[in-house]
Amino acid sequence: MKTLLFLALIVWVMPVSAQSGKDFAWQTGDLIFQDLDCGEMCDAIEAVTQGYEGKAFSHVGLVSREGDSVMVIEALGQGVQTIPLEAFTRRTKHKMYVGRVKPAYKKLAGKAVVFAKKQMGKPYDDAFLYNNGKYYCSELIYDAFKYANKSKPFFRLEPMTFKQPGSGDYFPVWIKYYHQLKVEIPEGKPGCNPGGLSRSDKITIAGTI
Repeated sequence: MKTLLFLALIVWVMPVSAQSGKDFAWQTGDLIFQDLDCGEMCDAIEAVTQGYEGKAFSHVGLVSREGDSVMVIEALGQGVQTIPLEAFTRRTKHKMYVGRVKPAYKKLAGKAVVFAKKQMGKPYDDAFLYNNGKYYCSELIYDAFKYANKSKPFFRLEPMTFKQPGSGDYFPVWIKYYHQLKVEIPEGKPGCNPGGLSRSDKITIAGTI
């Protein structure tokens, strides 16, 4: 079952108004936060996670400048891959937010991208279990910056929840999903998500596209 889920950088500049991806002043290590309309799963993710200024994010990619080209490294679908920025941005009609690590951490951005590139071809982590040899979008970002930070956590892992807010009941979509995977719902297990990364005090929002 394919998923478009969870999935996540910043040099200080004042936030700018929306502009085309082509015109944006991209830097290697930038993070692009997306609101993907992937149905009930994305809705469930966004219901229990909060992004920058309350925005709904269900995916995140990592920018790599390749000469005059802008590429995005992401964990999605079949696994870790690199796609052109244009292909990444076509997935959603919603405004996307660009994160950038703060100046104190600028040197980590390039190292994070090096790590992410080495993960090319690794399978997608459709069970969302940390450290199982697979990656979902924000997990790839978490490990990339942990590597760049000399194996010390840069972003935070937090207990995951698959339950409806204000209720002890799981979202029906997750019950069905994990039943099909034949995996126990990882309620309370450590994880991360695009919304949480977008609110990190290690980054700032550099603009929107």
